Amino acid sequence: RAVGKAKAMDMCLTGRMMDAAEAERSGLVSRVVAADALLDEARAAAAKIAGQSILAVMANKELVNAAFETTLAQGVVFERRLFHSLFAFDDQKEGMAAFVEKRKPAFIGR
Repeated sequence: RAVGKAKAMDMCLTGRMMDAAEAERSGLVSRVVAADALLDEARAAAAKIAGQSILAVMANKELVNAAFETTLAQGVVFERRLFHSLFAFDDQKEGMAAFVEKRKPAFIGR
C-alpha cells in the first residue's frame, strides 16, 4: 500500500529492486543518509526526540499510526481527544511556559 498499486505490481512482477533514493521518494523511508553518517544521523534524531515531552511523542506516534487505520472524520475526533488530554499534564504547562519565556523546556514526563 505504501508505494501504490502500480509500483507494487511492477516490482512484484518484474522482480525489480528499489534503490534508496526511490524508496525515499516513494515514502518507504523517511530519509536517506550516507552509510558513514548513519550513526551520527540516528543519534541526532534520537536526541531531538528525547528532548520532547515523552507524553507528546507517545501521543503523536499513536495518532500517526491510527491515521492509517481510520477514516479522516474518526482521525480528527481521535486527534482532538488526545490533544485535549495532553492539557492535563505538567509537560504541557512547561512547554507553554518555555515558549512564552523563550527558553528550552524541561519536560518531566508528567
